[in-house]
Amino acid sequence: MSGTASVEVRWAGEGRFDATRTAGSPSMRLDSSGETGPSPVDGLLAALASCVSVDVVEILTKRRTPPSSYTVHVRGDRVDTIPRRLERVTLGFVIAGDGIERVHAERAIDLAVNKYCSVRDSLREDIPVEWTLTIDGENPERTTSGSATSGSAAGDARA
Repeated sequence: MSGTASVEVRWAGEGRFDATRTAGSPSMRLDSSGETGPSPVDGLLAALASCVSVDVVEILTKRRTPPSSYTVHVRGDRVDTIPRRLERVTLGFVIAGDGIERVHAERAIDLAVNKYCSVRDSLREDIPVEWTLTIDGENPERTTSGSATSGSAAGDARA
């Protein structure tokens, strides 16, 4: 696989753009108004959550505890000045599956966020990415959280 990522973005009128990898491949609509697709910032947040999730699901599956359901709620806090860049991102993981143990899910998330996710590593270093974990079926107050700054290997897990 090449070390280069390549997409083509075509204007679809107004603030709408369709992104594809190659001709004939599925496209993704980005819409500045959010009417016909996610906004570009929403797309960035989705890319981050998807990138992290690929690794989390793979790690849990390799442990022979694949998720039966998996959701990430993503919130990006933005600055008030122009450009309205992200200043903090919070990933809220809700995972269910037979045999999934909290400690292993926490480790999978920590590795994905702090070591493997290239989208995370491409963000500005001063944008913290924090996360919470709820194992489906547990008391919702039993949530683990962690955080990282790009390039760091430190996770802060608190139960």
